[in-house]
Parts: sequence; C-alpha cells; structure tokens
Amino acid sequence: MKSISKYTALLLLLTIYMGYGQISPGDLTKAHADLEGMSNCTQCHDLGNKVTDKKCLECHKEIQSLVNKKQGLHGQTDVIRQDCFQCHSEHHGRKFDMIHLDEDAFDHESTGYELAGAHETVDCRKCHISENIANNDLKQREKTYLGLDETCLSCHDDYHQKTLASNCVDCHDMEAFKPAPKFDHDQADFQLSGEHSTVDCIECHKMTIKNGKEFQEFTDIPFEDCISCHEDPHDAKIPGQCAQCHTETSFATFSGQDQFDHNLTDFTLKGSHQKTDCFSCHAQTSEPLQVFQDRNNINENSCVKCHKDVHDGKFGTDCVKCHRETSFLALRSMDFFDHGVTDYPLEGKHIEVDCKQCHKKRFTAPIDFAACTNCHVDYHKGEFKENGVSPDCVQCHSLEKGFDYSLYTLEQHKETEFPLEGAHIATPCFSCHVSEDDDRWTFRNMGANCVDCHQDIHEGYISEKYYPNDDCTSCHTNDTWSSVNFDHNKTDWPLTGKHTEVECRACHFNELTVNEPIKGQKFANLESNCATCHENIHDDTFAIDGVTDCKRCHITSSWFPETFNHDLTNFPLEGRHAKIQCSACHEIANANGEVEVVYKIQKFRCIDCHLQ
Repeated sequence: MKSISKYTALLLLLTIYMGYGQISPGDLTKAHADLEGMSNCTQCHDLGNKVTDKKCLECHKEIQSLVNKKQGLHGQTDVIRQDCFQCHSEHHGRKFDMIHLDEDAFDHESTGYELAGAHETVDCRKCHISENIANNDLKQREKTYLGLDETCLSCHDDYHQKTLASNCVDCHDMEAFKPAPKFDHDQADFQLSGEHSTVDCIECHKMTIKNGKEFQEFTDIPFEDCISCHEDPHDAKIPGQCAQCHTETSFATFSGQDQFDHNLTDFTLKGSHQKTDCFSCHAQTSEPLQVFQDRNNINENSCVKCHKDVHDGKFGTDCVKCHRETSFLALRSMDFFDHGVTDYPLEGKHIEVDCKQCHKKRFTAPIDFAACTNCHVDYHKGEFKENGVSPDCVQCHSLEKGFDYSLYTLEQHKETEFPLEGAHIATPCFSCHVSEDDDRWTFRNMGANCVDCHQDIHEGYISEKYYPNDDCTSCHTNDTWSSVNFDHNKTDWPLTGKHTEVECRACHFNELTVNEPIKGQKFANLESNCATCHENIHDDTFAIDGVTDCKRCHITSSWFPETFNHDLTNFPLEGRHAKIQCSACHEIANANGEVEVVYKIQKFRCIDCHLQ
C-alpha cells in the first residue's frame, strides 16, 4: 500500500505541476542547476525520504574517497556520522553558498592539517587556490577546499631549485623561511669545527642568480682542501693538504708532527726518521715561503749531510749499505760482504744465514768453526757416539742441502745390524726412523724383529707351531708382504690342483672384511668340504643323505667332471652315445625358450630323445 501511495503522490504532484506550474521549494544553487526540474528529483531524493548520503557520494566521488581513506575534514569520524545536508542544504536560490564556513571559528586541525606558525595568520584564499591543486578536475572548480597537498612545494616555490631535498621541514619550521633552525651542519658532508663554526653562512654560501632568480649555493661547494676557499700562503712549495699541518682552531697552530706525509717530498721518512721532530732537521721560521725549504735537494741516502761519520770514512759514505734507518745499530743482511776473504768462506746453506746468527757480538769477534757442533746443537743427542766422541755432522750432511738431507747410503746401511733387503730398500727413511710419539728422528734401539715395526695381525689366529716366536719370516719375505711362502703340506689339508694358485686370503679372510684383515681372518678349524667355499650349483641333485660330495665327480685341477662314471648310472653310455657332448642330452629348452641343465633324466626310451 505504501508503494501505491508513493506513486499516487508523485502523480498528484506532476498533475499540479502541469496545471499550476512548478511547486519546488526553491531554486537549486548554480552548482546543481543542471538537476533542476521535477523529473530530476529522484537523482538526489528517495521517494518519501530525505536526501541520502549515498546519492550525494555517488556524484561526489572525491568526497567518497576521502571518507574511505579517513583523510581531510570529511574523513573525520564525527563528520562521517553526519548527513551531508546538515552542512550542505539546497533549494535556497542560485547564489546560495552551500560551502559557507565561519573562517574565524573553523578548526583547521579537523582537516588533518594543523596550521602552525606563520600559517595561522594566512588568509584561507591564499592557500586554497587552483594554482596549488594538482588534480585537473578539482582545479576547474570555483571556491573548492579540496585537492591541496601537505608538502611545502605544492604551495611554495622551490627556492633551492632542486639542489636540496624536497622535504623542507627537515631544515625549516613554520615560523619563517629564514633562518633554518632544524638544519644540522654536522649531518652535511662538511662538518663545522674550530673557527669554521663561528663564520657567517654567507661567507661560504654565496648569493647568486640562477634561472633568473636569486639563489644561494648550498651544494657542490668544493672542500677537498683548504685552498678551495683559502689562499695558499706557501705558494704550492709544500705538497699535500693543509690539514696535515694546520688545524681549524687556528691556522698558526702547527700539528704536522706524525701528520704530514713526508713521502710526498723527495725524502721518504723511514725508521727512526719518522719519530724525529720536524725542527730537529728544519730551521724554525714563521715565514710561510721559507718554512721547511732549507733541506731541499738533499739525497735521502746521503746520511753524512746530516749525521757525523763515526767510521771516519773507512767504509765510504754509503752508510745504507750496512745500516738501517730503524736504528744505527740495526744492520742489514750484509749480503754485499765478501766472506771469501776470511778464514771461513761461506758455502751452501751458510750463504743464506743472517750474519747475526753467527756473529752474536761484534763482527770482528773470532768464531771457532772447527766443528759443526760449535755452532749447531747435536740433534741426535749422542746416538752416534763412539768411545765418547760424536762424529762431525759432515759425515752425513752437506752444506748444499742442509740437515734435511742425508749422505748416508744403502751400502753403509748394509754394514749395520739391520741390512736393508727387498721392499725395505724402497721404504723412505722416516717410515722407520721418525718416532710417532714425538715426531723425532731416532736411529738406536729400534729392534730388528718384524713385530718391532709391523703389527702382527695374525696374533691369536694362527697356531704358534706355524710361526714360532712371532717370526713373520716363517711365511713372509722382505720382497713384498703379500708374497707368502708357506708349506701347506704341514697342515691337515695339503693344496693340490687349482688350489695351489689361489691367494691365501681368498680362503682365510672374510670377503667383507678384506680391508680389515684383523677382524675377518680364519686359519684354524676351516671346513674342507667343497661347498664351504664354492657354490653348489647342483643343489641336492647329487646329494646322498643330504650331503653333496663334489669329489665323486670333480678334481681340484678342473671343474670338469673327470671322475664321473656314466656307467654307474641307469643309462650307461654305449656306441654313439659315448661320443656325443653332454649338453646334447642334458641341456633342454623350457616353455620360455630358456636353456636349463637337467642332470637326472627320467625317461630313457629312444623316442624320448630321437624323432621318428
């Protein structure tokens, strides 16, 4: 019924309109003039209801966007709760101001942008102008308060013309453009210190004209060295940067000690020269053009130009041949010295030795060089003493190859209690003579039995009767450990046929532990039946009482059944049968076409094998 009443009322209104003219409560404002007329009412009104916010925001999408983002005045919670018509009413005539604000009472903070400092005194129309609006649609509207940006450069000209960061509030506040109270020169590439901190900014940051506008330079100002701004009083006679000698506190304060890079000059400071006070060599003067200029063109190797020659010229004036700048007492390697003019010419490894290794005191002090042990410690600790006297090192060592090399020969070793034979000849000396406990070479009391050096892997596995007193030579030789010379006839199982060609470990070591023989060896109580070592390919075909005795058919020299007697079977071979191959009868193709070996044939009639 309500729906019929609504349309009845609308029909009645249209009838009155046609009969008596427009009955609108008043003209719409200029902004909404295109919506004038009874046929357009429903674009803003719902029948029987007031104007809804939904219809307003369907047209005013920029306001809907602010509401969604909760930005600006319309994005405030208390404003969102109100109906649009509470602030923006209509039908009051073409010239009615729908956006009327009490500028004096309006709280600008409700827009999300608080007016502070100088902004508090600025007239609204100074900021809310089309020139400051970036959006082209909003820019066309008259008296709009929308579209402004909070960034400074959206309203203000960039005085710095893009030479500085665009975030003005990093340096400026809202009170005034000058000065810039937030700017911290310590955050710049050039920090102010000393006298620089009292200099007026304009002294360094000059005023100029750029792009036709007044401009003050704050970037791209050279400061790599003081002469970028200051005149050089030394007229480029002193190399390097001013800060090596001067401070920003006072130009007259000298700080060049340990600071000035003397390598920039023709005289490189080394050793003790680096610790010497500058004015120990240079005359003191306050004249900028003369300071440090009194030692020019002096060769850095001409020591006698500054130092007294304590040798009175006996060794020439080239002091650096023997002495170092670290200390006058610190001598060089003296490689230039010809030791051949002395009673002990240097040879071999001695040539490489630093002089001070032998000349502990003065170079002129005599040295007893009659024996090596006068200088060298006896590494062998008397091991080679005979009648209380150790032989000299030169009997085994040479100056050419040093102590790491020995002149001791194999022929000499044959004269010892342990002559080298077989594989021992090819064994490196250190394998026997270097102790694993202290990594030291030793040559005495080493033992001559195999077990003194080698681990007895058979201990507990082989009866002592086969190698009494752990004597490995009962089976092994020096030629190679794997070569075994053992008489197997001494055992209960003499080797015959192919068994004589098999390696011992093939039978006496577990295949899975061949690389760990201690764990997998077996010598006693080995089984002697063939199936213990060999695969029984016949299974139980020839078993008697569950045991297959291979020796009934085979011999150790070949797997061929040499001892098999076909006459003892149910089918003795006669005539042509005695001449044919075994496979002709015993190899049969199965249903899958595969060849099977059948040793026991159940049928012996001719027709079973021969075709009719």
